[in-house]
Amino acid sequence: MIRKTLVAAGLAASMALSMPAGAMEPTLTKIKQSGSISLGYRENSIPFSFVGDDKKKARGYSIDLCEAVVADLANQLMMPKLEVKWVPLTAQNRFDAVKKGEVDLECGNTTQTLSRRAEFDFSLMTFVDGAGLLYRAGEKPKSLAEIKDQRVAVVVGTTTEKTLDALVNAAKLGVRLIKVKDHDTAISALMDKTATAYAADRTVLITTALVRGKGEAFELGEEQFSFEPYGLMMRRDADFRLAVDRTLAQLYRSGEIGAILKRWFEPLGSPGEGVKMMFMLNALPE
Repeated sequence: MIRKTLVAAGLAASMALSMPAGAMEPTLTKIKQSGSISLGYRENSIPFSFVGDDKKKARGYSIDLCEAVVADLANQLMMPKLEVKWVPLTAQNRFDAVKKGEVDLECGNTTQTLSRRAEFDFSLMTFVDGAGLLYRAGEKPKSLAEIKDQRVAVVVGTTTEKTLDALVNAAKLGVRLIKVKDHDTAISALMDKTATAYAADRTVLITTALVRGKGEAFELGEEQFSFEPYGLMMRRDADFRLAVDRTLAQLYRSGEIGAILKRWFEPLGSPGEGVKMMFMLNALPE
């Protein structure tokens, strides 16, 4: 009996040691015990997640959504105060940060794909967009054939990069890709004529041009290369995902999402019918 007990104890200990730390502790338990939640943000994915020139505070549409989630979580967990730890992320390191538990919730403009959902959980959709091309004013081509062999800047680690790689490899798009670290670098390449075009999700292209373009005129191409359904990304954890979805669904049902949309997208005009329909379809009843 003693020998069996020791063997069982040893097996249990070895299994515990072999399991990833994040897999042993549900996210809500971690938040409750630590009294804090770690939110990841992007520094220049305007208007979804960015910091101003003062570099002091994360701002944007997705940041507002995550702050609403935090307020709801504090109530759900009956915590008088829930400390927020902000963690800056890039397009390249966001996945590792979430997987390792350095970030509980990623508040950016990450596209949900089936391959990503095999490794991560995503919230209800938060926005829908599509990849396009931005050009300098007066240089927008009549067709993509006119920019054959020209350089196009794209951010590494994005679905736009993956989409354009596939089009180039299949000889459906005859351009040369310049892969850069972030959107600021991409628009700088366009402005200094290192690149003929800058590729990203269309909303990001428009707002980056307005904010970072230093008053220069740009033109958005007519083409749209992809469909990009955004969501807040987290580790695989059904209970935490449900808590996040509860907040988003309530924002959509109540219409409170309208004020948040207006705050960040009003300069761009009314959201498209696709965005409006997305809110209707994701306004799940309690």
